[in-house]
Amino acid sequence: PLQDYISGSLDVLYYGPISIGTPSQALTVDIDTGSADLWVPSGCGNCHGRQFSSTSSSTYRLTNQDFSISYGTGQVSGKLARDVVSIAGFTVSDQAFGSVSTESSDFDNQPNDGLIGMAFGTIARSGQSTFFENLIKERKLAQPLFSVHLSRHQERGSSVCFGCVDSSRAAGPVTWLPVISKTYWAISMDNLWANGAETPAKLTAAIDTGTTLIYVPFAIAAAFYGLIPGSKRASQYGPGFWTVPCNSIKQIELSFSGRRFSIHPNDFILGRVSANSQDCVGGILAASTNLPSNLAIIGDEFLKSWYSTYDYGKGARVGFWPDVNN
Repeated sequence: PLQDYISGSLDVLYYGPISIGTPSQALTVDIDTGSADLWVPSGCGNCHGRQFSSTSSSTYRLTNQDFSISYGTGQVSGKLARDVVSIAGFTVSDQAFGSVSTESSDFDNQPNDGLIGMAFGTIARSGQSTFFENLIKERKLAQPLFSVHLSRHQERGSSVCFGCVDSSRAAGPVTWLPVISKTYWAISMDNLWANGAETPAKLTAAIDTGTTLIYVPFAIAAAFYGLIPGSKRASQYGPGFWTVPCNSIKQIELSFSGRRFSIHPNDFILGRVSANSQDCVGGILAASTNLPSNLAIIGDEFLKSWYSTYDYGKGARVGFWPDVNN
């Protein structure tokens, strides 16, 4: 089970329970397919959530390796450690994780204690296999895949299915898309569509449960909003934002490997500029300049409409099923 952290009209992040140590200690972690490291706070003076007590675990081992990772917003640092880790009844007896002693203030108001990266271990800052990859190596799963259902504006009801597909979350047939780089869950992106008009977007798209919105390069964001009459730059919210007339959005779609997938309008529209305004803030943003110019990040705004499966088999692929949310 996952819990949806809701702030205003936004489903900000999704987090669930994890157990670490002997005897086990219960913490919570953000589920993030856009990174590949597990970390929890331990002996952290500026951390606000629950912390892992290393001295209370008889199986804890601290290494001499430094650990640090930076995200789109926020960074953490500490040391690499190893211990027993369990999630949803699955256990890895010698899992590497970051024992974090410093967090940036970006994490202060988040309800989760730590984070679990579910991308490929090839991009792990620790240089170690992920928790899920270790489950595969130890043959503990029925299938080498996991599936994610993200609820819309409901604290309860979201979930990760380890080694399985929960057919009660899928409202239609699956479309499988090949992974083009075993780093992120990266697939080929072709176009963005607004109300039947399209703009080309030849990008690598990282499917990222750990990101709230959708980010594309500036030129593509500008071309996309150019398809919507009345759209305007909205730098008061940040350099990557645009507004659109609230009643103008009928259908927003993304095209991956030639297949089109819609985004629910309620997820694309982030809210009105002001109470009586006819303009609303759009949910496709221009990425900051420190991201690669050919990369799109496809976050929860899209995934609430599509039950997603991340399969290490068949050469690695991502599956999208119409979600019961819709």
